[in-house]
This record gives sequence, structure tokens and C-alpha cells, in this order.
Amino acid sequence: MPRVLSPFGAALADLKEALAALRVDWYVFGAQAALVYGAARVTADVDVTLRLGKVTPARLATALKRHGFRLRIDDPAFVRTTRVLPILHVRTSVPADLVIAGPGLEDVFLERSSVHDLGGVRVPVARAEDVIVMKLLAGRDKDLDDVAAIVAARGAGLDVKDIRTTLAMVEGALGQSDLLPLWERLREKTATRSKKQKLSTRKAPTSRTRAKSTLTRRRKRT
Repeated sequence: MPRVLSPFGAALADLKEALAALRVDWYVFGAQAALVYGAARVTADVDVTLRLGKVTPARLATALKRHGFRLRIDDPAFVRTTRVLPILHVRTSVPADLVIAGPGLEDVFLERSSVHDLGGVRVPVARAEDVIVMKLLAGRDKDLDDVAAIVAARGAGLDVKDIRTTLAMVEGALGQSDLLPLWERLREKTATRSKKQKLSTRKAPTSRTRAKSTLTRRRKRT
């Protein structure tokens, strides 16, 4: 008996089929990718980066329509200017933003992506370190919360050296100097919070400890 997918999973499955038909490489990033690595924020939309190669945006749009999507903004000039194609999965009303990758960092992220289960569908997802870089670059409060959650969940499993290297490369390309300090502050703050939580857990009496303490006090009274 085939598994029944959630609306999110159904939208991802149809998107996967559409992009496979075009032989387009892609990966999920944004909040859905953050969820894979430990963030707990609820979101209904999908953010995808894809490398079109020789496939034109018009051909991409045609394939998406065949697989149950419609364009939320049907304007070729908008796509050329922003490199974003906003779409909607008609059957489930799940929205998605398709970002057309340019040469450079997005190509690197694409090559380093790995396959994960999202909504019951196996899809390529940007790796945790690259999701952190993208979230720091976005810089909104909710993005920084996602970074803190990923750091807390992944801990020593993160390649901190690689994150620093990628952030330094981004800073050089954009003429910024605030990304690396932001990362170090967030990492230190998350580590401090985790230590406090561990200490609090150790100090908190268990039900067995409380019962033993009560029994000891009763014995002393008698």
C-alpha cells in the first residue's frame, strides 16, 4: 500500500519529478533545511536553489506547470532581475521559491549537498555548515535563532573551521567584516547556554532522590 504523503511531502515529490525530468541539479535550503539539522521553527514554504545549465526559465516553468505547479509571479523580467521563480503547488497550496544559482558559492553549496528525508521524500539538502552560512548572511532574528538551534543540536559534529573559511570568503566577496564576529558571538552564546542547561539538569533532584531524602528525614525524626 503506497504511503500517503503530507501536503508538504506531496509538493516536494512533484517538484522532484519536475526537476528530474529536466535533469536539473538542486537542493533545499532555508527553514526546511534548518529543521533537518535541529531547528524547531514551523514553516510551510520551501526554498530551493537549482542550477539550470542549458535549461531556460521558460522551459522550467512549462515543466513545473505539467507537474501541478503554477507561477505566483508570471513575469520573465522579474525572474531575470531577481533570479527567483516563486511558484505554488496547486493541489496542496504549498508555496516555494526557486532560486536560480549563479557561479561561485551556490555551486559549491550544490556540490556539498546531501540527500535527506523531508516529508517522506528523499531530496538533496544543503549541508548544516552551509545552512549556517546562509542564515548568518540573511541575518534576521529567526535566521539567527535557527543558527543557534543547529549549533546546539549538532555540537562537535559541525566543521567549525569550514564555516569560518566560507564566511571569510563571503565577507571578501561582499566587502563585509561582520559575519565572522557574528558567528563567533552566536557560537559562544549557544555554548554558554548549553552548559547552564546541563548544570541545571544535574542539580535538579530526581523523583528517586527526593524520595530518598524524605525517607532519610523521617528516620532522623524517629
